[in-house]
Amino acid sequence: MTPQSTKELDQQYIMHTYGRYDVALAKGKGAVAYDEDGKRYIDVSSGIGVNSLGYCDEGWVQAITAQAQTIQHMSNYFYSAQPSQLAEKLCKLTNMSKVCFGNSGAEANECAIKIARKYSFDKYGAERSEIITLRNSFHGRTVTTLSATGQDVFHNYFFPFTDGFSFVEAGDMDALKAAVTDKTCAVMLELIQGEGGVNILDKDYVKALADYCNDNDILVIIDEVQTGVARTGKLFAFQNYGVQPDLFTAAKGLGGGLPIGVCVCGEKLSGVMTPSTHGSTFGANPVVCAGANYVIDTVSDEAFLQEVREKGDYLEQQLRTIPAVKNVRRMGLMVGIEIEQDAHDIAAKCVQNGLLIITAKDVLRMLPPLTITKENIDEAITILKNTLEE
Repeated sequence: MTPQSTKELDQQYIMHTYGRYDVALAKGKGAVAYDEDGKRYIDVSSGIGVNSLGYCDEGWVQAITAQAQTIQHMSNYFYSAQPSQLAEKLCKLTNMSKVCFGNSGAEANECAIKIARKYSFDKYGAERSEIITLRNSFHGRTVTTLSATGQDVFHNYFFPFTDGFSFVEAGDMDALKAAVTDKTCAVMLELIQGEGGVNILDKDYVKALADYCNDNDILVIIDEVQTGVARTGKLFAFQNYGVQPDLFTAAKGLGGGLPIGVCVCGEKLSGVMTPSTHGSTFGANPVVCAGANYVIDTVSDEAFLQEVREKGDYLEQQLRTIPAVKNVRRMGLMVGIEIEQDAHDIAAKCVQNGLLIITAKDVLRMLPPLTITKENIDEAITILKNTLEE
């Protein structure tokens, strides 16, 4: 295959649901990728936060290879060690109770929505089913998770959308309380709105929201699809906020590069779902879970988490030395960069100059591998600075 033939096949046979950059990647190691022509790139996007340990981490490769050589898939009608071990780790590390496995963040959020509605159905009846989410949120691309997404731009084309969602402005407790009715069963939120522009919620607001919901038996669902798995300097972002959700979801970085989604619930909800109320053919795949076990074992170490926080501090300091950078929104290694120029144009130019970077609304977004070195950070800063000055 040549780069041109790869692109031609893509354009001829793959639905055009992505606006691609003009690069065909061939291999990578750590935070460095190479295209089919051998050109080198520093990757500060990590597959939109998926390659949490970078490209082809040796321990991760060994873990999934060993499992693939043993048994690659089994029906969920049978027990399997890898997902059982992963579920135990997730629960013990977060003070939660049960895990449901799927294949993506959208699936995990669908599961959380179903659990919240069934809990309320069982306790209060069918009418108590509405969920409040925040404006500017993003929860997935299925019809229901699009319905839960608080951005009007996504509420088109695919009618009819799923009923039962309402939206309030982030940070406004009065608006939240006004939106609650006797039909409200849950509030669903991202603590950092990634696709919405890397908007970091205020800690006092999140604490007040959680307290209010707990007092009124309204479930708190925290979407950690992009913020989870050490991205923010804690294993999960809610641990930075001092709150305990009833449900949280994770995906992206958990698999280290393979598709996984998890919905994790607290003790109150541990018996809500029963056989046949939910399922996924590929959920709890042992190869994927082997990779996720390796990821969790690696990133849950406090020394590793401290390094993430230190690298995040260093990255922000270096970004703020660039004159064209107006502001930096950051927690851990989840970074939004405000610039005066068009972020999408700059991102495309960065790719041409050897830096794989993405956008979120009108900001540049960095989700580098958690294992990125300071040397790679320095290279990324140099490329970004030079691109902004072109």
